[in-house]
Amino acid sequence: MDMHPVGAGASRGLLRFLTCGSVDDGKSTLIGRLLYDSKLIMEDTLATIEKDSRKHGTVGEEVDLALLVDGLEAERQQGITIDVAYRFFGTPKRSFIVADTPGHEQYTRNMATGASNSDLAIILCDARKGVLTQTKRHTFICSLLGIRHVVLAVNKIDLVNFDEATFDRIVGDWATFASGLGFTSLVPIPVSARFGDNVTLPSGNTPWYRGPTLLSHLETVDAEHGAEDKPFRFPVQWVNRPNLDFRGFSGTVASGRIAVGDGVVVAASGRQSRVARILGPDGEQPAAAAGEAVTLCLADEIDVARGDVLAPLADRPEVTDQFAAHLLWMDEEAMLPGRQYLVRFGNLWTSASVTAIKHKVDVNTLEQHPAKKLDFNEIAFCNLSLSTRVALDPYGENRTTGAFILVDRFTNRTAGAGMVNFSLRRATNIHTEEFLVDKHARAGLDHQKPMVLWFTGLSGSGKSTIAKLVEQALHREGRHTYTLDGDNLRHGLNRDLGFTDQDRVENIRRVGEVAKLFVDAGLIVLCSFISPFRAERRMVREMMGAGEFVEVFVDTPIEECVRRDPKGLYAKAMRGAIQNFTGVSSPYETPEKPELRIDTLGKTPEQAASIVLSHIRHLLDQ
Repeated sequence: MDMHPVGAGASRGLLRFLTCGSVDDGKSTLIGRLLYDSKLIMEDTLATIEKDSRKHGTVGEEVDLALLVDGLEAERQQGITIDVAYRFFGTPKRSFIVADTPGHEQYTRNMATGASNSDLAIILCDARKGVLTQTKRHTFICSLLGIRHVVLAVNKIDLVNFDEATFDRIVGDWATFASGLGFTSLVPIPVSARFGDNVTLPSGNTPWYRGPTLLSHLETVDAEHGAEDKPFRFPVQWVNRPNLDFRGFSGTVASGRIAVGDGVVVAASGRQSRVARILGPDGEQPAAAAGEAVTLCLADEIDVARGDVLAPLADRPEVTDQFAAHLLWMDEEAMLPGRQYLVRFGNLWTSASVTAIKHKVDVNTLEQHPAKKLDFNEIAFCNLSLSTRVALDPYGENRTTGAFILVDRFTNRTAGAGMVNFSLRRATNIHTEEFLVDKHARAGLDHQKPMVLWFTGLSGSGKSTIAKLVEQALHREGRHTYTLDGDNLRHGLNRDLGFTDQDRVENIRRVGEVAKLFVDAGLIVLCSFISPFRAERRMVREMMGAGEFVEVFVDTPIEECVRRDPKGLYAKAMRGAIQNFTGVSSPYETPEKPELRIDTLGKTPEQAASIVLSHIRHLLDQ
């Protein structure tokens, strides 16, 4: 690791960098100073900033340079950055794209977005405050997201009288923390963004500092990530077929190079061909390299879809449905192992779940701690399982094919960002066995359609009672059934599970797998479970075939359930003797679109069962 600037030269390519740090450390002001001192602000823009400084400024009569970047009205009123603001500027030596990212902890997701596209990070810290939790958090996230060049800008050095000892102490604290994170270069610079010290010109106020100015370092740092030298990867963004005579595959080359005549393989399927044509913005071209948006035409009519990855025959990515990754959790609703999420790898969408949290990372000490869930802004090393096999590379080798996001299935919020570490080579010799007798043949002997009747509702709502009556009636009609009941399974299959949210998720996952086996056996399966979370009920639904899952919401108000209290559980929960009790100390998420909703008030269990039977009888005879 180099604690000094690297590289030199008269002209270099585009540098993408971001600024990050704790709130109010001066990130926006620093970018504004870079642009102002480099004479890169248009006169009309400068006039607008001068006007806005009088209205929103925080530096008295001076021009508030932070306003150049803080474009959102909410940011100007609060004096903070809450979104990622991108700015393009250039000097005779280099062009730059800078991302100004938020400092508040609740906007860590925005900071991660900026870091994922950057080659270098400027991490600011206030000379008066030193290295804070957010300084460490952002340093660690930069490391996870593949940034290898970092500048520590010790800002507001003027407010500590340009004291060398203060600077050295801060640099020592930060370097000790960052030394094991795999950075190629760590360059500390004392600056005053407000007055311009060491930003574009050396400062006479810091005669003890002999390093580069911030701008000179940005102009000369060798931050090329060598994407062209890595194996060819081409995630297909669009199957381009305007007519029957043309079929191409459009996207951006993620890494490596490709030329006409080169052999390629569809990573997931293994189908092979060679490149017949390469079409770029200006027409046909003989080759393409990392970063170029092109359309590839293949010599053979092989099956290629959006989300597939084209790769060279001799250097393919991993194709797997299980892998280990670092995960940064961005949702206010905790991540629970076993819960189903949508996952996006490039242009490919599938479903995923975290099968195990190996450890959680303390960003202050980098210590590893056990965890059963992942809360907002926490970072963990996890094992994940996908519903389909995907092509991927370790994130350290390819930041495009090694990155993914998790999305909440109900809210469509981006819930987490992940970086692949390695594929889990598990069960590679296992495949789905096809039998000569399938579920339709088995169900045909009974002249019925196999399905799951899923009874959900609060404890005491009457689920189990209604399910028993329904099964009794079906049995009298000659139907073959089986009932899975929550209490019964907790005596055996699920006896190791408690009632925390994560245990409830795993409880329903196991029940769903068992129910799926019974449906495959041709039976009508009656499941009576509180199943408080929509995500897990949806997970079970998606395990089944079309029309095989009937959700029956036994809707009984909690006041009535408390009045009945057949097992005395509500009374215990209300006095704190039972923890995580649904409806009291743990939530119940009511079904949004159940096939049946049974309002039990004013109905006998027999009447409720009759409603269920009349609904499903015509389904069973199809």
